[in-house]
Amino acid sequence: MKLYYKPGACSLASHIVLQEIGNRFEIEKVDTDTGLTETGADYLQVNAKGYVPALDLDGAGVLTEGPAILQFLADSAPQAQLAPPIGTVERAKMLEQLTFVSSELHKAFSPLFSAQASETDQERAKEQVAVKFTQVEAVLADARETLVPGHFGIADIYLFVVANWANFKGIALSDWPYLQAFLARVSKRASVERAMKAEGLLA
Repeated sequence: MKLYYKPGACSLASHIVLQEIGNRFEIEKVDTDTGLTETGADYLQVNAKGYVPALDLDGAGVLTEGPAILQFLADSAPQAQLAPPIGTVERAKMLEQLTFVSSELHKAFSPLFSAQASETDQERAKEQVAVKFTQVEAVLADARETLVPGHFGIADIYLFVVANWANFKGIALSDWPYLQAFLARVSKRASVERAMKAEGLLA
C-alpha cells in the first residue's frame, strides 16, 4: 500500500494507523498547492478531489476520505484492535466519535488553513474550535483515557491529529485539561513518534 500525505495534515491519522498495524507500506508526500507529489506525479490522477489522504491499494484501486481509510485499515488488521467488532455498541460509539471529529472539529479548523479566510473569519473559527473542544472535554471529563473507555483506536488517533493543530494555530489548551492530557498521552505512542518523524514533524 502507498499513502499519499501532506505533513501534519489529517492524513497523519492514516499514517499513524499504518504504523500501529505494522504491515509494509510506502508514503509519498503531496504538495496540494502545486498538485504534484514528491516524485513529480500529477496528484489529480491519483485523487481527483486534490486533497489528502489517498491510499493506493496495490492494484485494487485508490481509497480516499480519511474516516473511510481509517476504518478500512482497522478492519484489515483486527489483531491491532483499533476498532471494535462490527455490530457492537462499542463500534457504534467509536463511529459516533469518529464522525464528530470529522464533521465538526475538523470542519471548525478549516478556515484557519485557508489563505482566503479574513482575520474575522479566523477569529470566528477559533471560537468554533473552542466550542468543539468543550464538547470533547465533556466526553473526557470522567477521566477516561480514550474516547471509547478502555479501547484505544482510530477515533482517538484522528482526534489527536486534529486537536493537535491547536498548538500551531495559537489556541491554548489550558481551558481543556482533560483534552490536553489526552494529547500528551497519545503523543508518546511509538506509532505517533514514528509517523511524525517520517513526515519531518519531529527531529
